[in-house]
Amino acid sequence: MRAFIASSIGVTCAAVLVLPLAVPAGAAPDTSTVPAESAEPVDVPGSTQSLPMRTLPAPPDRSTGEPTRAAAPEQGLPEREVHPFSMVGVVWDDADAELHGTVQVRTRATGTGEWSDWQDLETHNAEHSADPGTAERDSEAVRGSTAPLWVGESDAVAVRVRPEAPDPQDRTGSAVPLPGGLRLELVDPGEDPQQSPATGDGTEPGTQAEPDTGTAVAPGAQGDAAADGRTAPLSPSVLPALNKAQSEAQGEAQAGLASGTRPYIGPRPTIVTRKGWGADEKLRESKFVYTSTVKAAFIHHSATGNNYKCSQAPSVLRGIYRYHVKSSGWRDLGYNFAVDKCGNIYEGRAGGVTRAVLGAHTLGFNANSMGIAVLGTFGNSNPPAAAVNAVAKLTAWKLGLFGADPRGKATLVSGGGNKYKKGKKVKLNVISGHRDGFATDCPGARLYKKLGSARTSSAKLQGR
Repeated sequence: MRAFIASSIGVTCAAVLVLPLAVPAGAAPDTSTVPAESAEPVDVPGSTQSLPMRTLPAPPDRSTGEPTRAAAPEQGLPEREVHPFSMVGVVWDDADAELHGTVQVRTRATGTGEWSDWQDLETHNAEHSADPGTAERDSEAVRGSTAPLWVGESDAVAVRVRPEAPDPQDRTGSAVPLPGGLRLELVDPGEDPQQSPATGDGTEPGTQAEPDTGTAVAPGAQGDAAADGRTAPLSPSVLPALNKAQSEAQGEAQAGLASGTRPYIGPRPTIVTRKGWGADEKLRESKFVYTSTVKAAFIHHSATGNNYKCSQAPSVLRGIYRYHVKSSGWRDLGYNFAVDKCGNIYEGRAGGVTRAVLGAHTLGFNANSMGIAVLGTFGNSNPPAAAVNAVAKLTAWKLGLFGADPRGKATLVSGGGNKYKKGKKVKLNVISGHRDGFATDCPGARLYKKLGSARTSSAKLQGR
């Protein structure tokens, strides 16, 4: 997800008491504690620990043994025990500030007590956010943030944030300081629902005009929850698959197509609803926000790492959801849908799986589009075929509801970003990678290469 011009979004959350960890002999013990700033409601599953960082001693110059002073001071936290968590990220105060440097974490696995190596967090995350000028983007709760990283069940952590070193050729240049208010976010996604449905084959890979800023709608104000698939307290955990005839009949009825008009709508795949993956609806804002239509689908990778089992995907998704809302200050999960590496498809942002829900996934192009995140990191790793097939199935159905040809082009109006200025009309593939609308590495080079086959498969499923 590396962007060439980026700002980021995040917000601090509830901190908890931190337990000092025994340190190796010869090291100064860290005995500090972090007082709780606020408490999570007792009936809200999961939790977020938000720990303020501090300046760390400058590492010694290897040639002289003296502390280096060329770069801005490093910040972080030494090894320490904390309450259990499974996902980690870093946030800072100013959403418009870019973090020039690297962020690395080490975590200790619960049970085994083994420490991981230092792992990188993706520092450029602003391109996954609400469009400039929207109420969600301009909220005072919004903060800068890295992408979150799934680390599995852990009970201790260390973090270091190293600023970018000044250019040695520029003798007049000064070191770029780190953003203010850096905090380490430790997310516990909470327990899985009692019955977590699976929609894919269950096999682990390798084992076999102007931008529309959206209209807020109170829950229940438009349409019937059962009819449009909108998340509701009594909604099912899974929306079952429909065949092509059933999907077209449903789409015709909802779109009001004239009799005899042939809709190109792919079969609806099985979709795990928000209830199915355990979304706590009390976390998000209560109102739904819609855009006018869905002209295009932007494909992302979540950059949360590939070290998860498909049975853990609901937990990963709850972690991202909590991080987006509690740590990034967004109104809800940013993506409209998610896909795991076994090909299971999940409902994302609330508002109805058949509706044009305004997301926060592709900065500048959230209006009249949808965002699909493949859970994982695919810069150097190939995406599983099951995940790519799921993208094809999902787009064949959802784009078909709005009359979009997966092999075609769509004209969108930029809401502002680092690739296209605000107001510019841009012709993009109906199924595009995030990098097509913003200068970023997302969805990773390996996944991006698979989008051509996804377009072809999606069109075939529509009957084109």
